[in-house]
Amino acid sequence: MANADRLKATLIGMSAVLMWATLGLFGAGSGQVPPFLLNTLCFGFSGAIALVWLVVTGRTRLLRQPIGVWAFGTFGLFGFHFFYFTAIRNAPPVEANLINYTWPLLIVLFSALLPGEHLRLHHVIGAVLGLAGAVLLITGGEGVQFSGGSMLGYGAAVASCLFWSSYSVLSRRLGSVPTEAVAGFCLMTALLSGLCHLALEETVWPAVPLEWASVLALAAFPVGLAFFTWDIGVKRGDIQVLGAAAYSAPLLSTLLLIAFGFGPLTMAVGIACVAITLGAVIAAKDMIFRSASKGGPATPSDGS
Repeated sequence: MANADRLKATLIGMSAVLMWATLGLFGAGSGQVPPFLLNTLCFGFSGAIALVWLVVTGRTRLLRQPIGVWAFGTFGLFGFHFFYFTAIRNAPPVEANLINYTWPLLIVLFSALLPGEHLRLHHVIGAVLGLAGAVLLITGGEGVQFSGGSMLGYGAAVASCLFWSSYSVLSRRLGSVPTEAVAGFCLMTALLSGLCHLALEETVWPAVPLEWASVLALAAFPVGLAFFTWDIGVKRGDIQVLGAAAYSAPLLSTLLLIAFGFGPLTMAVGIACVAITLGAVIAAKDMIFRSASKGGPATPSDGS
């Protein structure tokens, strides 16, 4: 794969991180809609829109994938959300989020198992700096105490980070599966989320137009288009850089909430900003130097 193609795919993948940064803001605007119902609405809207696009462009044949691919994509998207929601319901949210947000670091570490990929020290350093910044953001610089009575929630948080990191890394091995297939994964995730909602939650619909607009914004970007661009990034881009850069999502989300008056700007946020930015730059140093130099050698193909 040529450097230019790899860089382009990496930048497309990073757009998913930018979209995920709006989760907090749009989520706050969606009112009291319970998590699984919100998941159903968002994935239902995004999957339906993508399906219409496939019909209009005559690409519905791309949804004809082996049952194993359907299972992989559906349980990757749904499994992550199911275990994440289970975690925050059965453990203190701060601790659950801390465990869950090890998934970017796991992506960096698991990438060493991929053919054609080489995990280097600066990738790990960058990811660890990002994790440290995320810890500061989530805890506010204060200590946390894990409770022995919340083991179900902690276990679910571990499962959620393993689901998403494994899905992201293993997607690389399914490079021949077109990104358009994500439309089907979204629709199946909406269906499974709807069943969980009926079994586990009380129905609360968005109450005012602003809440419906927030749901639609979630469906269009962080719980919609982001999964398509992430698929491109992890299949064809620099997966170690994407893993480290993913820590900018909670940072940007926090900054957006601060900008819209949902929280204060603190010293912990400032330090986290420095740590996450520095970590992303360190992890991406090879890509930055390759882009800055003319006529650099092409990156060997990884088979994707």
